[in-house]
Order: sequence, then C-alpha cells, then structure tokens
Amino acid sequence: MHSSFLKSKIFAGLALVILTIAFTVPMIGFHGTLNKINDGKVAEISPLASKIWNVYNQGRYKSTTTPKEAHNNLTKMIETSSEIGVASMPLWAVSLEAPNYPKEAFPEGIPVYFHFDGFSGEVHEMNTINHYIGMDPMWRGGILEREVGIYALLALSLVMVCFIAYNHKIWSYLMFIPVSVPLLFIADYSYWLYWFGHNLHDWGAFKIKPFMPTVFGDGKVAQFTTHSYPTIGFYLLVLICLLSLLAILAKSKAIKESNAN
Repeated sequence: MHSSFLKSKIFAGLALVILTIAFTVPMIGFHGTLNKINDGKVAEISPLASKIWNVYNQGRYKSTTTPKEAHNNLTKMIETSSEIGVASMPLWAVSLEAPNYPKEAFPEGIPVYFHFDGFSGEVHEMNTINHYIGMDPMWRGGILEREVGIYALLALSLVMVCFIAYNHKIWSYLMFIPVSVPLLFIADYSYWLYWFGHNLHDWGAFKIKPFMPTVFGDGKVAQFTTHSYPTIGFYLLVLICLLSLLAILAKSKAIKESNAN
C-alpha cells in the first residue's frame, strides 16, 4: 500500500473518532431525553442516557440556581428541577452582562451554549431577557437543523468510513462536506441571529430597532453587553475539517503517484 493511502486512512480515522466521541455518541444516546423530562416521563429515561449526560457534563457550566450536589448527576438535576442542557459538545458560547446581574452573583454573566441538538446554560434566563426586548425564545430557531442533526452526522460518519474503505473519487469529493462543516455552522448561526434580531415583536417591554446580534466578539444590545465566541465543540469541528482535508490531499497524492507508475 502506498504510504499516502495509509496516511489518508489515519487522518480520516482520527476525524471519524473525534466526530463520534464529541457529537454522534452523546446526541444519539441522549436523544429525546429532554422531551421525557418535560413530559414528566422520567421513568422512561434509560440508564445509558443518564450515564452519557453525567460523563459529558463534567466540568461544564451549571446554572447558578443548581445545587452543587446535583452537578453532573442527571437524576439529582431532575429532582431539584435544575436547568438541564443537552449532552453533546457545545459549539458556540454567548453571554450577556448587565448592571442587574452583578459579577458577584453571575461571574460569567448570563451564558448560553449552542449545540447541534439544542442548548445548555442559562437558557430560561436568556429567553426571559429576549422576551424583554420582544425577541422570540431560542427554540424557535434552528428547529429543522436540530431534527436532522443526528442523521446528518451519521451520514458524515458513513462518508468517512467509505472514504477509508474505498479509493473511488466520489468519496474524496464527499469528504469536502466535513471540511465545510465549520463554515456551514457559522453561516447557519449567523442567519438565525439575523432572523431573531429582525423579527422583534411589539410585546417587548423595551422597544428597540431591528438589529444584527454580534456573531463573533463583543457587542451591545440595550443595556446589555454581549459576548459571542466559539467554544470547544467548534474547535473540534475545525480539527475534523483539517484532518479531512489532509486525508483528501494524501489520497489524491497516492492515486496520482500510483497512476504514474
């Protein structure tokens, strides 16, 4: 086997492992669990879903109202009616700061984390703030994306597996999909920020003009200071992108040199 073929398989294999561990496993394992909690069907939650949530939420942000003994324990989180987010790796972090949220009580402001399949952080408080300016709750955005997210990641995993197993050019072309995922996420995220900022309602207690929320960096909305930055999940997407690109280049080199011989 040409050495570049082996390199392409290694790069693609690493990308597949990261995708699986960071996103696919927690999304599949925790799928539907929040709906069961909201519907009062706690008894139907599988032990696997609880275990996955407990493992993936180690060290993550918990609402300031969450008792410390409930941290990283889904059962106790449910018992204490604490705010529960999804299990997959967060992609983007947004936080708000305002005088009525003092640093002593809210050292990280009001943070919310965006995932492929939902949200985590101070989601309820953020929706309350959004309501204050006439903005829809966050769940109104990206409904289709959250519904098809699992299937899209499974399809990407299949592409990677086929790329590793077969040398047909079609799989190299399809590997450009994981290469483009970080940009696709930013484009989709930006679109929904625009949609929320330009579809304000009259029932807001504080009237402001339509605006474009800050996609990256610091901004200002009414009396709130906003912060919007990528977090661990997005950096993993970038790593998957780079590994996928290296895999494509290595296989292209191997095919070219093999044909030349």
